[in-house]
Amino acid sequence: MPHTVALPFPWGDVWGQDAAVETLRAAASDPAALSHAWLITGPPGSGRSTLAYAFAAALIADRPDDEAAMRQVLAGTHPDVTALRTDKVIITIAEARALVERSYFAPSAGRYRVIVVEDADRMVERTSNVLLKALEEPPENTVWILCAPSEADLLPTIRSRVRSLRLREPDVADVSRLITLRTGVDEAVAEQAARHAQRHIGMAQRLATDEGARRRRDETLRSVIGVRGVGDAVEVAGRIIQAATEDAKALTAERDAQERASLLRMVGVAEGQAVPPALRSQLSALEDDQKKRATRSLRDGIDRVLTDLQSMYRDVVMLQFGQGDELINRELLPELSALAAAWPETRTLVVLDHLADTRQSLERNVAPLLALESLLVTIASGRTP
Repeated sequence: MPHTVALPFPWGDVWGQDAAVETLRAAASDPAALSHAWLITGPPGSGRSTLAYAFAAALIADRPDDEAAMRQVLAGTHPDVTALRTDKVIITIAEARALVERSYFAPSAGRYRVIVVEDADRMVERTSNVLLKALEEPPENTVWILCAPSEADLLPTIRSRVRSLRLREPDVADVSRLITLRTGVDEAVAEQAARHAQRHIGMAQRLATDEGARRRRDETLRSVIGVRGVGDAVEVAGRIIQAATEDAKALTAERDAQERASLLRMVGVAEGQAVPPALRSQLSALEDDQKKRATRSLRDGIDRVLTDLQSMYRDVVMLQFGQGDELINRELLPELSALAAAWPETRTLVVLDHLADTRQSLERNVAPLLALESLLVTIASGRTP
């Protein structure tokens, strides 16, 4: 269960992970309990990165009450913490090499140098091998903190060199209470958001505070239920891609503009002034990174749609087997009950299998529109194209 008493700084934003916090607090205060490399695993939204940075802050601080240093870590400005948060599809070898190089620097201000890799599951095998030497022969006073959904997402050679910490999955009531505390939204809205987000804290908070996101989710699910043939499949797939594209642009546009303005300020180019030829390569590199991030953001948006669809057809299967007490999409009960009555269970399972295959296809760079069209034809027909 989540803590009922507020945890001391910097652990206060970690929710429902008392056992993990206790382990890491002990490690931060007792060198005998500290491993040189940690792997924090848990489902999306379970708070992996929040816990990682709280741990980093506790490691850096000279004393438990050294709040200034800990706030620096949480703000991302402490010189002894290096973080890799990739918004791209994969972590590159160059990024991994830069981390390893950084890991050999002695701490400049804190007790340790800490390297945090938020998306360690986005390393291909060659990139993972770059980290191995640093994990096999760890530099003195350097601690690695890797985050991933599960241990299976990393190579066995990596897993054997880290201490794993598995986070518990919060339940709907946990997440709902947290969202209400953080945002002040109505309890019913928070409960619905936690349920629809399938307990992913970040997504639940967005749904709870963004009426447009709630509306788009509802419209998408209802439009998929209404698909009856190939024509419908093509039209609805196009609408889903368009909505995901617009959503991705909205999420990245402001950040892109801020990054561009920050770069230009840093090199002394006034707003509206032409960029000197010597600086265009820096601007071009930034734009390339932003395009990669936009690609990842779009894929993540489409994956969220597929996750929502999986929840809907999971509800249909539950109804078909007489287990309708814990539906994720209660608001669609009449429509889902009609589907459950109209289809055999085998057809719903075919749809769920194709949904899983579609998510994997998108990770292999299959064109999103074609993948969605194929999926929706299966939903309409009950057969895999």
